[in-house]
Amino acid sequence: MPLLASSAETAKPKQPVATVGGQPIYEEDLAPSIEGQLQSVRSQEYDIKRKALDPLIDQKVLESAAKAKGVTTDQLLKQEVDAKVKDPSDDVIQGFYLAQSGKSNKPLDDTLKAQIRESIKQAQTRQLREEYIKSLRAESKVVVLLSPSRVQVAHDPKRLRGNPNAPVMIVEFSDYQCPYCHQAEPVVKKLLAKYGDQVSFSYRDYPLTSIHANAMIAAEASRCALEQGKFWEYHDLLFTDRKLDHDGLESEAQSLKLDQKQFDSCVASGRYKAQIEHDAQDARSAGVAGTPAFFINGVFMDGAQPESAFEEKIQDALAVAANKPSAK
Repeated sequence: MPLLASSAETAKPKQPVATVGGQPIYEEDLAPSIEGQLQSVRSQEYDIKRKALDPLIDQKVLESAAKAKGVTTDQLLKQEVDAKVKDPSDDVIQGFYLAQSGKSNKPLDDTLKAQIRESIKQAQTRQLREEYIKSLRAESKVVVLLSPSRVQVAHDPKRLRGNPNAPVMIVEFSDYQCPYCHQAEPVVKKLLAKYGDQVSFSYRDYPLTSIHANAMIAAEASRCALEQGKFWEYHDLLFTDRKLDHDGLESEAQSLKLDQKQFDSCVASGRYKAQIEHDAQDARSAGVAGTPAFFINGVFMDGAQPESAFEEKIQDALAVAANKPSAK
């Protein structure tokens, strides 16, 4: 009987992707220049797979419910949903017609009434079917095992909103002069209010100095406000006022009654440039190419996204934090 080969003997040697004058270049050597693109691709791949998975889950729960009742899925939907859809009243049809009348010159005759009635019923049917399937998913205890890629990203405990021990941590790399970051700000606040102690939020700097002339000094000013215990108040002002030149930054400090002499001295010293660059380097190492960029328990989310996109990833993170796969 032949001896088992050791793991060292069976491990395949690292293969170069190119050689230059006999010197190898390995795949990991590509990481610094392509990590940002790869992170975005990995996120897109997960989203594509997830969108393909949901219809399959819906079909499975429908089939299971139909089997339990001894009917086909079509029969089940007709019994449980379609039969409950009522004909819209004449007032509803009239309201629909008036809302659309600017787009059409057709008179509201019997033929058009019939078309509108059918259109409204179809819309109601689609909505009720979606709600019914959602209830079946809840009853079926659907467990999603598909997992997105994760990146270990540190947070700054000095710039943390919410419960520091929350099961979900959102880390944002942002730029005070970035218009998309301004769009994302109210969404983040709504999420923090909605989830309470379940979600915390850490802000980190990634000033895009090549396109935003005042991004660096704004980041420095926010650190100087932190010295006086007013980071979040100052942060919020910067995201509601785009006057980020020196006078604007001073005006915001005055409105918060910061010690002006200390604040001015701090901004002029440039002592936080190295810390800001450290944030920016962490962002680049994590594959961030632009702002805003979010990591929800390490899951990357690029750009200003709708609240629903955040919610999906927060729910997944809460499920994982509860020591179980994502339940939908």
